[in-house]
Amino acid sequence: QVQLVESGGGLVQPGGTLRLACTASGFLFKHYGIGWFRQAPGKEREGVSYINSLGDTVYYADSVKGRFTVSRDSAKDTAYLQMDSLKPEDTAVYYCAARKYYSGDWYSPRTLYDYWGQGTQVTVSS
Repeated sequence: QVQLVESGGGLVQPGGTLRLACTASGFLFKHYGIGWFRQAPGKEREGVSYINSLGDTVYYADSVKGRFTVSRDSAKDTAYLQMDSLKPEDTAVYYCAARKYYSGDWYSPRTLYDYWGQGTQVTVSS
């Protein structure tokens, strides 16, 4: 059974840190690029970061550049999103998604990804 499971979300104060994990099962994780997306209430899903299958190419949305770091450990079938200096506007449900082949701009919510996780809530509030 194919699964992507996000974990690590929670409530954190502004300026705090969280690390999200995206663990895969049921497919060859090492062959897939991983995108991180988020969706706040009433807003469209937006791309946050992307890491290719080899882990040697990464991309970030301007809103998180310099604060978030994406990585992967293919031996553990897991990708990570390290989130530092969190702001209230980072509050959203965070999703990871996997794609094997190029299917459009990584950040577009309309780009086809093969698999999606169920999401994990991140709330930044004092």
